[in-house]
Amino acid sequence: MTFWDHLDDLRGVLIRMAAVVALCAAGAFAAMPWIFDHIILAPCSPDFWLYSLLDSAGATDAAAPMHIELVSIELASQFFTHMSAACWTAVVVAFPVIIYLLWSFVAPALYEHEKRGMRRAFLLGNIMFYLGAAAGYAFVFPIALRFLAAYSLSPHITPIVSLDSYMDNFFTIVLLMGAVFELPLMAWLLGSIGILHRSFFRQYRRHAIVALLIVAALITPTGDPFTLFAVFIPIYALWELSARLVKE
Repeated sequence: MTFWDHLDDLRGVLIRMAAVVALCAAGAFAAMPWIFDHIILAPCSPDFWLYSLLDSAGATDAAAPMHIELVSIELASQFFTHMSAACWTAVVVAFPVIIYLLWSFVAPALYEHEKRGMRRAFLLGNIMFYLGAAAGYAFVFPIALRFLAAYSLSPHITPIVSLDSYMDNFFTIVLLMGAVFELPLMAWLLGSIGILHRSFFRQYRRHAIVALLIVAALITPTGDPFTLFAVFIPIYALWELSARLVKE
């Protein structure tokens, strides 16, 4: 095939990807009122399961229940939030299809043993992405939301969260955690082509522990060790899993 033939195939793949995302976005747009009330806005409720767990464990002040009031400042804010939330939801839902379409474009250039490895990478990548997104939604975002919403610089300031700010933080954290959980896959791929070796993880383990503790502290700036280590442990587990997937 010529360069232009490959370019034409890539154009077809991109069109199919856009069609899949558009179809999922249309469905998400129709279901967005329910998604907003039961999923996206669920961490705003003081009855959210994580808050009850943290209160019972004594990690937070149960006597000060969380109250978050969202406001829409711009005239068209809710409409554009509806559109953007539908698009981001579509990307999350269609993620396996997007990766599969990209794989179908690359696969003809690979040897059979490389294809077997990429099939495992496809499965691992999808599982880890959704695990990371679930961790971001169920744990990291609610903790950050609770701390930042309750943080007070002065008693004369009334905390009111804008809809745009809430949504930016929500999708940033959820998608960022999905990307962070791809660390084992990236380590495995780099190890497969000889760039990364297990000795790297042994040599820099102590440095990684300090760096990951700092990352966990930035994600959950609540100051209590329970929350800090609850975030640090799964991130460090990803580091150790990455080391196990890389050859000596």
